[in-house]
Amino acid sequence: MKIGIAGGIGSGKSYVCAHLRRQGIEVYDCDSAAKRLIRTSTDIREGLTALIGPQAYTADGNLNKSAVAQFLLASEENAQAIDRIVHPAVFRDFEESGVEWLESAIMYESGIYRLMDRVIVVTAPLEVRISRVMARDHISREKVLEWMGRQLPQEEVVGRADFEIVNDGETDIEQQLNKIIEQCNRPF
Repeated sequence: MKIGIAGGIGSGKSYVCAHLRRQGIEVYDCDSAAKRLIRTSTDIREGLTALIGPQAYTADGNLNKSAVAQFLLASEENAQAIDRIVHPAVFRDFEESGVEWLESAIMYESGIYRLMDRVIVVTAPLEVRISRVMARDHISREKVLEWMGRQLPQEEVVGRADFEIVNDGETDIEQQLNKIIEQCNRPF
């Protein structure tokens, strides 16, 4: 059974996934995989170079983050074009990994939810999320809100997911996870 862990920035997806790992459950991290694949995949390298130009990668073969960011931020169409190159590679890598659990901040936006049997969304109150991201990334409240504005609203993700884990700093994560794992191990 393939189970996805979704949730917006600052919700605590990685925190919940750390709990899963402590229980011996391997979790595929889409963000880390995308970064790795951008460095190592010939298909992605060729696709980004064809899309952005030779400046997409430096002479030593590393991604030219500033050139890619400039292209990406120029328009929504540019961002979607990059996604059409990177997302399928991540999907293939996940399917080939044999891992059953997956963490993605953009579960529904990317379409990877289609590969999942069940989706769990990690939620937290807005102010908690804002505070977490400001402290973690040392950025302004405005920048956090801008990032949040680029993701689906938390309420929409909750409505589409099969389960919710509340990560408000007070509710017991282990208890919620164990209940969901038990339900996932039963036939639906």
